[in-house]
Amino acid sequence: MRLGAPVFVESKDPEVLARAHVAKGYRAAYCPPASLDDRSGIEAYRKAFEAAGVVIAEVGAWGNIIIPNEALRKQRLDHVCRRLALADEIGALGCVDFASSFAPDDSLNYHPKNFTQEGFDVIVETVRHILGQVKPKRTKFMLETMQWIPPDSVDSYVALVEAIDDPMFGVHFDPTNLIVSPRCYADTGAIIREFCERLGDKVVSAHAKDVHHGKGYIVELVECLPGTGNLDYRAFVGGLAAMTQDVPLMIEHLADEAAYDQAAAYIRGVAAELGVSF
Repeated sequence: MRLGAPVFVESKDPEVLARAHVAKGYRAAYCPPASLDDRSGIEAYRKAFEAAGVVIAEVGAWGNIIIPNEALRKQRLDHVCRRLALADEIGALGCVDFASSFAPDDSLNYHPKNFTQEGFDVIVETVRHILGQVKPKRTKFMLETMQWIPPDSVDSYVALVEAIDDPMFGVHFDPTNLIVSPRCYADTGAIIREFCERLGDKVVSAHAKDVHHGKGYIVELVECLPGTGNLDYRAFVGGLAAMTQDVPLMIEHLADEAAYDQAAAYIRGVAAELGVSF
């Protein structure tokens, strides 16, 4: 396995950035600030990270690819296609987006169509369109699990993989985003183990965060720093370690360098308990 996270270096120099990851003990990275229009820059980043033994795990696309406004949808699809093309050029393992939402005003919003068969079919055809436009040779396109849109469960992710039916569609593993109810919260390890059993051979990269339960009468599940919530990290790290492919585990959504250091130390501690290493 490889562990990765953002590094807090005010430089765009490829070698400086690559060395900063090594200094933190990271062997995986989010995509550096490369541009698809700068081929020499892409090559410089690719070579510097390869020389340092740091894998570029994923390029974030983050565009609402199913928004009902057709003009906006075309803009978002063009953006995602360019990000996938960049990922393929720079040698990233994956390019990740989330399907977003059919809500007209907010990609992070619930909409009734999100969970319909019609909505599922739109997601399938949209992913096929992206892959058909870019035709990546080495980078997999992935959808991150989300609570309000497929893939939102192990079953829905399996169904998407089967329906899209393209070898360049990979699986992204974010177990925190699969904890969508108190029932799920009660046994996060079971969800993680099922995901690994049914989809583990297709996982390209994974996100590291955690979840804790709020105290209100209405269910509140809150994202938090790894090790401070209820996610079964022994099941998570053990599941990743058992995969035959080398899956980067990428820490995300923390406030500062100290928080990332704390998260990395916790995850490394769990790995040491299990007798595995990054």
